[in-house]
Amino acid sequence: MPRLDDATRESLVSRAWEARLNAYAPYSQFHVGAALLTADGRVFTGANVENASLGLSMCAERVALGAAAAAGARSLVAIAVAGCDDEGVVPCGACRQVLSEFSPKVLIIRCLPDGSHTVTSLADLLSSPFTGQTVEKAKTAPRETAGVA
Repeated sequence: MPRLDDATRESLVSRAWEARLNAYAPYSQFHVGAALLTADGRVFTGANVENASLGLSMCAERVALGAAAAAGARSLVAIAVAGCDDEGVVPCGACRQVLSEFSPKVLIIRCLPDGSHTVTSLADLLSSPFTGQTVEKAKTAPRETAGVA
């Protein structure tokens, strides 16, 4: 598994800002880029892609993760997210849930417009993800009959 040393972090930050340039955001004008480091050392990038039917829009993080999954990656180390909010951008709730499917302990690098960045873990942002274990427990749990006449 690659280490997230200073050089690797800086490379991810740079690649996230570069990916941001390819965002398709004609409705919100909120351009976001992401760079995802997988456990096997590959980096996948993504940019947000909006749609007139807003529910069909895709966040940069999920675009990068989709590319990684399509290439066979299943374990993540870190994802850098770049957007021009003064406090930086972190993955939305949907992106947090999708990232947790692959690596609940992935590190999140929040890229700030001034060139700095902060690092936190997905576990700090998403304390109770919905998991495959949740689904399996539901399959074996007795069915509720409350409210049934």
